[in-house]
Amino acid sequence: MTDRPARFTSRFALLASMLGVAVGTGNIWRFPRIAAQNGSDTGTGAFLVAWVICLLTWSIPLIVAEYAVGRAGRGGVVGSVAAVAGERWSWLGGFVALVATAIMFYYSVVAGWCLYYLLHTLTTSLPTSTDQAQAVWDTLQGGSAPIVCHLVAITLCALAAWRGVHSIQRVNQVLIPTLLLIVVGSAIWALTLPGASRGAGFLFTPEWTMLGRPKVWLEALTQNAWDTGAGWGLILTYAAYMRRQDFVVKNAVATGVGNNLVSLLAALMVFSTVFAVLGTGRSQAQVLEIMQESGPASTGLTFIWMPQLFARMPGGSALAVLFFLGLSFAALSSLISMVELSTRVLSDAGLPRRRALPLVLGVGFALGVPSALDVDVLSNQDFVWGVGLMISGAFVAWAVRRHGAARLRHDVLERVDDDWRVGRVWDIAIRWLVPAQAILLLGWWMYLSVTAYAPDTWFDPLDPYSVATCFAQWGLGLAACLLVERWHRRRRES
Repeated sequence: MTDRPARFTSRFALLASMLGVAVGTGNIWRFPRIAAQNGSDTGTGAFLVAWVICLLTWSIPLIVAEYAVGRAGRGGVVGSVAAVAGERWSWLGGFVALVATAIMFYYSVVAGWCLYYLLHTLTTSLPTSTDQAQAVWDTLQGGSAPIVCHLVAITLCALAAWRGVHSIQRVNQVLIPTLLLIVVGSAIWALTLPGASRGAGFLFTPEWTMLGRPKVWLEALTQNAWDTGAGWGLILTYAAYMRRQDFVVKNAVATGVGNNLVSLLAALMVFSTVFAVLGTGRSQAQVLEIMQESGPASTGLTFIWMPQLFARMPGGSALAVLFFLGLSFAALSSLISMVELSTRVLSDAGLPRRRALPLVLGVGFALGVPSALDVDVLSNQDFVWGVGLMISGAFVAWAVRRHGAARLRHDVLERVDDDWRVGRVWDIAIRWLVPAQAILLLGWWMYLSVTAYAPDTWFDPLDPYSVATCFAQWGLGLAACLLVERWHRRRRES
């Protein structure tokens, strides 16, 4: 293990690692369900249009910003934000790091679920009914397996991050190409099923009137915020390891577009499989209703329905293994970046890496145990810190604004020959468009909390989906970041 500065050794290593950040369970687990929930009886194509537009207005501007800030600061989230926005604004980076770390605690539990289902599909016959599928889920949640799998997941990721970028790039150069092959192969396999064309056609068929519904746009924007890694600080952390000759804009666009292509392929596989197996004897509306089901912690489609569907199709056992292998790889590659983010922040604060990483492993495991023991706790943390990503994205944009978007563009984005030029369009997007979208999304989720999730207990911080629980946890986090920033400033001045 070493604390000396290091760099990615090739563009392939950089892109594989950045895609490892972006591609996670949100692509394979969440996106197909959200697309279904925002479709009509005709199809989900209108949602896809809104989703692509939001990629251009939210994700790519923020991914470019993270690449630029990380490359300029050459440190962890806190250090790079301080280098760009000024020392007195380091608490912004602290909050970004806090959000990603809080997500790491329960994301490791979800990664453990994926590993459990991968092992289960390898060793046990697939469930053929909803009751059997539910029994598998209940067995997982009823014992110590979630804690054990959580420990295995976060330990594997700590080992992958043991030597920093040296080991991270090696792991991702295996994980990500394999993941892409699995996703592409699974999509092609699913498309060969009788009746699969109905699912593929439904996915891409638009009902244009849906674009007149604000909810479709807000869900499309939320999906981009949650599954591209934009605004998490993870891309920023890896960008600190870029070489001087590496493209910023080209790599940022490749990261965002590559991520969304994986989501689209995953949706193609899921829609084709569901329609091929359930399409006979059911209307499109009935099939869509099944796909929209969330289940506990949004597990319905992935962990309850998909295993049953695989059991009813030729070669389904092999496809089930590929599905959960791909889901596991996606989860682990993103979790590695979360472990690295926390470790790099501690290293920048003066703690040697050989001590920082075991500390992240120990704290990450301990604080993830409540989510492993209780799905309601996990759901609360997913709600609070998932919505907190809107604030995190706004803080990244604010750091760029403090530095000066045009100045950062000139100093970083336009310094590499043959890179694409974003021009003043990016300045406008990062200064005005991204903050406006963050405010809009935050307001929408708070509105949903008051009107739908916790209408009678929105003021109760103990309700898992209340406004109060969000503001209580965010407030404690912000207060801690401000106190640490003030303590560091006084220490420097003395």
